[in-house]
Amino acid sequence: MIKQLSSLFVVVFVTTSLSANCSLAQETSPASNQRANPVFGEEASPASSQQSNLSKAEAIVMLDYQVIPVPGIKPIDLMGFHLLNKINDWMYLGVGGYAPMFKGEYGGFMAFDVTAHIQHKIVGDLFADVGVSAGGGGGGKSVQQSKVLSGTGGFYKAYLGLGFELKDFSVGANISRMKFMNSAIDHSQLNLYLQVPFSYSIGPYASSGEGLSRAGNPHTPEGFSDPNENILSFGLDNFLQIKPEGSNKDTINLVDLQFSHFMSKNIYWLCNVGVGYHGLPLYNHVLAGLGARAQLLPRVHVYGQLGLGSGGYAPDTIDTGSGLLVYPKVSAEYLLDKNLGVSLSAGYLFAPNGSSKNYTLGAALNYHIHSGDGSPGSTDASGSLYRGYRLNLFQQTEFNVSYKDKVRSRINLLTLQGDGMINENLYLPVQVAVAYTDYLGYPGYGELLVGIGVQNKYHKDSRFQVFGQLLVGTNVHGPILKYGLGLNYGLSDRMAIYCLAGQTIAIDKDKFKSDYTGLGVTYRFSMPSW
Repeated sequence: MIKQLSSLFVVVFVTTSLSANCSLAQETSPASNQRANPVFGEEASPASSQQSNLSKAEAIVMLDYQVIPVPGIKPIDLMGFHLLNKINDWMYLGVGGYAPMFKGEYGGFMAFDVTAHIQHKIVGDLFADVGVSAGGGGGGKSVQQSKVLSGTGGFYKAYLGLGFELKDFSVGANISRMKFMNSAIDHSQLNLYLQVPFSYSIGPYASSGEGLSRAGNPHTPEGFSDPNENILSFGLDNFLQIKPEGSNKDTINLVDLQFSHFMSKNIYWLCNVGVGYHGLPLYNHVLAGLGARAQLLPRVHVYGQLGLGSGGYAPDTIDTGSGLLVYPKVSAEYLLDKNLGVSLSAGYLFAPNGSSKNYTLGAALNYHIHSGDGSPGSTDASGSLYRGYRLNLFQQTEFNVSYKDKVRSRINLLTLQGDGMINENLYLPVQVAVAYTDYLGYPGYGELLVGIGVQNKYHKDSRFQVFGQLLVGTNVHGPILKYGLGLNYGLSDRMAIYCLAGQTIAIDKDKFKSDYTGLGVTYRFSMPSW
């Protein structure tokens, strides 16, 4: 069965810097300090009264749970996880996904989407909400059942309901309808949800690379002293199966992507995506959890974390049962400099509702993202600067597809790519793509990649920025290379049209190959960093 990979969020992606480093909020200019933003509906933050280029952005993390009846087989329960950025007083946009947890035998089923969410207060703390999402995914108890359960892989969800706002979070219930195209999943049901709001500061994309200090720098507001740390880890993990009962007995090699956000100096929450590239290339999982860090030496740290989530493959191949996974892990990191480290890890991953148990060994490259001025209470942030980021959401079509020297049908994907600027000419791209059409007759094709990109220097007076990138990662067949050339056509400092074309080729003997084009939008911004 062809499996889905994630994201950001998704969370990845996005996951990547999404949850702490970006939003779809517009900056407030000095000339309009006390006015609501006409496009994004924000009120100017106190910092803007001091002619700062920083603005306050708002977002919510939304978790939801639903049980969907499926004719002729057991119901499937899906836990949803979404990051939604506030556009104005009533509208949110974001990305997220769904994974099974407790019911049936659907381990490895995954789905990812783009969501538009609207909510408005009715009276007091009571509000109404409505939303719609669309994306792709797939999975099932067996390869053949995946076609029945997931159809061609594309799906939509619509919902309507009520919520209640409490001090630090909101709770609510919706009537939701979820439909996978040409599949058995097509039903309306009750959907319970939890929302947790948060806010953060961002600056204009044009400020990327500029230095800042809190003393005499007009770009930095007084009172901006909320440094925090995030870590983006890209590594290889190896699952050594313990007495496997499924048909696959091999060691499973994975590409592993993790985003960690520190709530305090040494305590963090995490989102993790793993996708197989050898042993079982179609394996995938998505995890969230908590971790702690301790410093042994100036350049040496140890980490301990516990992840909970969902994943696997068809249960008759690797038995993760309903999909629920528990993954405790420890790692040791050596810092090469303040932003880059290498680590080795060991852990134990198991499925409480299945027979799958695994010892794990891995290695990773860790990129530390230090946001804020790095020195709470200080009037000087020497070495601090604005670091640029881009979020690219685009439709991608892979055509001229060939596999094992045979022509295959084209693949349509929903793609999210996050770019972190290294300097004015280099950036680090991380890409997650999921298909909403079938491939080789089955749903759930996906890609997870990371690489390096080059670009011309951005000029705020020019609408054009040209780039080229080379990425390495995995798809459902195993390791791939993906290279391309692209263009950002600026609509404003924050928004741009995104165009990309290139080629995807397999690294190993499977000889997968395709040409591709992409068209979508880019959201770009900067964050104070040190």
